[in-house]
Amino acid sequence: MGARPRVALATFTGFPQLWDDDRLLLGPLDALGIDAEPAVWDDPALDWASYDLVVVRSTWDYTWRREAFLDWAASVPALLNPVEVLAWNTDKRYLAELAAAGVPVVPTTFVAPDEEYDPPAYEHVVKPTVSAGSRDTARFAAGEDSRDHAERLLAAGRSVIVQPYQAAVDEAGETAVISFAGVHSHAARKGAVLVPGLASPHDVPITGATATPEQLEVARAALTVVPWDDPLLYARVDVVPGTDGEPVVMELEVTEPSLFLATSPGAPERLAKAVRTHLS
Repeated sequence: MGARPRVALATFTGFPQLWDDDRLLLGPLDALGIDAEPAVWDDPALDWASYDLVVVRSTWDYTWRREAFLDWAASVPALLNPVEVLAWNTDKRYLAELAAAGVPVVPTTFVAPDEEYDPPAYEHVVKPTVSAGSRDTARFAAGEDSRDHAERLLAAGRSVIVQPYQAAVDEAGETAVISFAGVHSHAARKGAVLVPGLASPHDVPITGATATPEQLEVARAALTVVPWDDPLLYARVDVVPGTDGEPVVMELEVTEPSLFLATSPGAPERLAKAVRTHLS
């Protein structure tokens, strides 16, 4: 018998043994004859070339040092998703490319550090173009001045995006449409994040869901814009109801998204099979 392939599941120091949901992947990989282990992405003692594959998972501190993260990703011989995709997806300016390609997205305005910020009059959200987990994201009521929040980010050299708040999210939530190796796996419903009294985004209820044909079509359209020809190992497209009730893209997550494996029976096994396919 040949040696079992070795796979690293890249994480960060906050979850050195992986986020609980990602740990669900370890058993199915083992059952397929694959040795998998968590590995902190910026651990200088690790030899990334010793792994047959490195799968990016909960590397959630990259937003504070994106360039170092991308340098690490470029140094890994076998990485999924690939560094070209990570470089494109870790800055939310990719939303402009989706919109230019005709994908329905939440209307988005970009403001660079050297540009003047003019807060809109309608209810809106302000967040950095490089962020994850709703960090430094704030919701403002119609007529409320968001200038202090935006200018604090801009003064730190961070570009920001401004979007009208999608009020339907308060009732409908967001639908995460998740695929493995280019094939739809499952969907999950996330409750609204930017609501009063919510202590942490991790407190948002997440349940299994069934994506509608319209949501699946929007997700497929978004993924065609990703600058990579082969099917991605994993992808998550977050869609919300637009002003007309039709789904629009809130985020396209192909860097280190939670995949909500616990919400769908068989999801960990489907992802493990996708990993095995990429290994072969």
